[in-house]
Amino acid sequence: MRARFTVPALATVAVMLLAGCVDNSTPGTDTGSPREVTVDEAAVALLPEDVANSGTLLVGTDPTYAPNEFKDEAGAPIGWGIELAEAIAAKLGLEPEFQVSKFDNIIPSVTGGKVNIGMSSFTDTVERQEQVDFVNYYTAGIQWASAAGNDIDPDDACGLKVAVQATTYEDTTEVPAKSEACVADGKPAIEKIQFDTQDAATNAVVLGQADAMSADSPVTLYAIAQTGDQLQLAGDTFDVAPYGVAVGKDSGLAEAIQAALQAMVDDGTYGDILDEWGVTDGAIDEITINAAANG
Repeated sequence: MRARFTVPALATVAVMLLAGCVDNSTPGTDTGSPREVTVDEAAVALLPEDVANSGTLLVGTDPTYAPNEFKDEAGAPIGWGIELAEAIAAKLGLEPEFQVSKFDNIIPSVTGGKVNIGMSSFTDTVERQEQVDFVNYYTAGIQWASAAGNDIDPDDACGLKVAVQATTYEDTTEVPAKSEACVADGKPAIEKIQFDTQDAATNAVVLGQADAMSADSPVTLYAIAQTGDQLQLAGDTFDVAPYGVAVGKDSGLAEAIQAALQAMVDDGTYGDILDEWGVTDGAIDEITINAAANG
């Protein structure tokens, strides 16, 4: 979902959202000539030998979460998360190769050695750290949205229908916890509606099939901008947490990714990417590993 909608008929909005229309004239997707990223030899020296010898960084991603990771008109992954992954590979002297899969298949692909890293807006959690390590590169909160004119409080959503992308933190943890609190207080549970893609979750709110949607803050803000006046913020951002690049536990790759990202922070590459996509609010100065457990 990339096109900007200016007060079209509701049915037209629905069709365009579901089709995943793309408008590459929108700021952030057209960076002109390829970004020049210099190799960081200190980061390269930290690479596991098998990865260094392969010449390729295999990246697992689910490009259904605009503007972080999504697809252009040709079906190629784009977004600021994708650009960060490309720059990481360049810093390490490797060529990025993206393997598209469903979100819940990415961590198993990392642990199974099918990909080197998972780059798909993973919230770093202690539970996920039981399977993989995370190199932390961003902080994002949870942000709800509702249909324009429909004021909703995320802290008072008992009995409402809330759309989420399946297997995200909002699906597995945040909305269920709110629903359980409702039931404990003797109120109706929240009806969580799962969708395979964020576009579909957004579309459900636009069509009135759900009262609200819950997603990571940059994703919700982007959805509001791209649907014109159809959606509005519902409440404030909350539960701010780190994003992390998923890597195999104790694989040695975490340290190389950390060094590459820190070099990008230091030379301005990281900031340039975030600025072009309008997501600098979650930028960090120090790249860490497993912040959820160490915080």
